[in-house]
Amino acid sequence: MQTIVWTAKRLGAALITLLGVSLLVFSATRFLPGSYSDAVLGPLATPTQKAELTAKYGLDQSVMVQYLRWLGAAVHGDFGTSLVTHQSVATEFGLRIPVTVTITLMALAIAMIAGIPLGVYAGTHTRAGIQGSFGRLVSVLGISLPEFVAGSLVLFLFSRYALGFHIGNFVPVTESFGAGLASATLPAIVLALFCLAATARTTRDAVLNVLVEPHIAASVARGETASFIIRHHILRNAAVPVLTLTATITAYLLGGAVIVETVFNAPGLGSYLVAALNRRDYAIIQAGVLLAAAVFVTMSFLVDVITGLIDPRVSIVTGGQK
Repeated sequence: MQTIVWTAKRLGAALITLLGVSLLVFSATRFLPGSYSDAVLGPLATPTQKAELTAKYGLDQSVMVQYLRWLGAAVHGDFGTSLVTHQSVATEFGLRIPVTVTITLMALAIAMIAGIPLGVYAGTHTRAGIQGSFGRLVSVLGISLPEFVAGSLVLFLFSRYALGFHIGNFVPVTESFGAGLASATLPAIVLALFCLAATARTTRDAVLNVLVEPHIAASVARGETASFIIRHHILRNAAVPVLTLTATITAYLLGGAVIVETVFNAPGLGSYLVAALNRRDYAIIQAGVLLAAAVFVTMSFLVDVITGLIDPRVSIVTGGQK
């Protein structure tokens, strides 16, 4: 019963969060400088033409009325129609989500596969001189280098020299799986730099915190090998902060995809949202931000559940209180 109550509270908090996000983004789009009629008709349009276009899409009504109408339709799965292409939002997103999902999942995989071992090595070799400092150096460089700088540098190098990857012809995985993965590799690597560095740094700090625990000293006293201690004692205890970081990384990847897709001219959801923002395509902006918030909230919920399964000290029943 307590587990059901805890789950219901978490789901309720998630719904309230999504409701707040929807209200904020809806209001923010309506108060942006300029208007939809200005973006479509241009500065030479007459007031009458602007008024007719505004009334056609119901933009002359109050913000609250527009929000309630949009929210009621969104609850039933209808996120509206693009004001520019006149296609449904679901159709527009369906064409672009595979590209963004491919890049973000590849970036997340790179960050986890490379960042966790690097963090474990750095944490267990703090006195190894140059080798021990390599992990910290990678972390500092990865965190300090913005995506647009790294992306521009990669774009220049692979455009200037034949290094094995073709630039400028992005192929979605829905058209060709192999070609899609190849075209998403460079954007994914650039997007993963910060996440890899953050994962390595978090893992290193978690490992260092576990190493000072009494049970580690007891394991050494029993004569257990270093590899055994790492596998059976360090990794499990250090996994909790890394999992917590995963939810934050997911949100970062969704935001970073906007920059990376723009730099590499990838026809994904991120670059499409930027174009929609410039064109005041309200339905696209609202649905895109709400989708990103839903992904983040879902990841946070799953991380809480998995954390409780990995570490019994974190009680799911009591809402994470030790």
